[in-house]
Amino acid sequence: MPFYGLGVALLLGLLIGLERGWKDREQAEGQRVAGIRTFALIGLLGGVCGLLAQNLNAVVLAVAFVALAVVLGWAHAVSQQHNTDVGITGVIAGLLTFTFGALAMLGEAALAATGAVITVLLLGMKPTLHAWVRRLEKQELHATLKLLLISVVILPLLPNEGFGPWQALNPYKIWWMVVLIAAISFVGYFATRIIGARKGIMVTGLFAGLASSTAVTLHLARLARHQPGPCNIYAAGILLAWATMFPRMLIVSSLFSQPLALALLVPAGVMTVVAYTGAWLFWRQSKHQAHSDQARLSNPFELKPALIFAALLAAIMLLSHVLREQFGDTGTYLLAAASGIADVDAITLSLADMAGNDLRIETAALALLIAAFMNTFVKTLLAIGIGGSQLGRRAGAAGMAIIIAGMAGWWLFH
Repeated sequence: MPFYGLGVALLLGLLIGLERGWKDREQAEGQRVAGIRTFALIGLLGGVCGLLAQNLNAVVLAVAFVALAVVLGWAHAVSQQHNTDVGITGVIAGLLTFTFGALAMLGEAALAATGAVITVLLLGMKPTLHAWVRRLEKQELHATLKLLLISVVILPLLPNEGFGPWQALNPYKIWWMVVLIAAISFVGYFATRIIGARKGIMVTGLFAGLASSTAVTLHLARLARHQPGPCNIYAAGILLAWATMFPRMLIVSSLFSQPLALALLVPAGVMTVVAYTGAWLFWRQSKHQAHSDQARLSNPFELKPALIFAALLAAIMLLSHVLREQFGDTGTYLLAAASGIADVDAITLSLADMAGNDLRIETAALALLIAAFMNTFVKTLLAIGIGGSQLGRRAGAAGMAIIIAGMAGWWLFH
């Protein structure tokens, strides 16, 4: 209905105009190029032109858009005589308002509303976005571009079919998994930078563990060796980092196989609860303030490590078929144990991709738990060997409790 479309167009103009008017609320009347009324009228103008385009010709819409661009551009140029702000955000916002009004009239009200809300959010977040840009380091910008390169450019070009023995090597799936792991580390890195920067060991363990719980273990263990006093805090930070591994396994598994994620839910959930409980107990026992040292995580994405991960993942996918051919399920368990020494992400992605097709759900779930047990055991040894006896006793007891809880969770529910 025309009235509905015009109403939506007017409301969207009012929404964007509200943000623009609030931003320039300190300026005197008549000094603003466009305020809440002007943006509301621009939205309504877009709706009217959309209606005319439906009844007459689409050229009407194009001509009106160009005419509005000329008017807004001229008004902006005139305002520069009294204002040193050379930004054209207001002009672009006006053109978008017109476009959203036209979309609403042309039957795309939901799309127009979504675009208008996103526009308002971007306009209102100017200080936050500019602060992020100022804090962005060169290596982080390069990391962002590299992540976009491997995900937006390279991934669509790869063939989505199996190659090699047993058709085990699918370039698209292997690279998609690389993108997934890189993105998880990327998010974890910036979570540490934005939320956890210099906020203490607990925040370090919680957020830096998203990128690498092993890196957090090594860092906090070294701090514990040099500053042995607050071992309870270091143990709590380490356990928080360890606890992130189990939900991450569930999330990654669920992306490929919901039944596998359900099979892992109880044991992984029990291990998560035990790890968080241990962290909470150590935190309560601590009488020292958390240190401001932050895990010195390296840049979250480099091309060379990504390629190494792809090679490792391909080797694991191939070896999983070889070992299963030779030893059946036992070969899969051996592979999981060997992979868990260094990392659980590669084996999680590999087995999750095969679960339910080339591999039984129960076998894949047990193999992933074996990898998690082995990885937890290795990190426990690192904490004991590097952190000294005080941290070692705490990490050793917690690590054994996590592994025993996971085994009990599996045996009781399978």
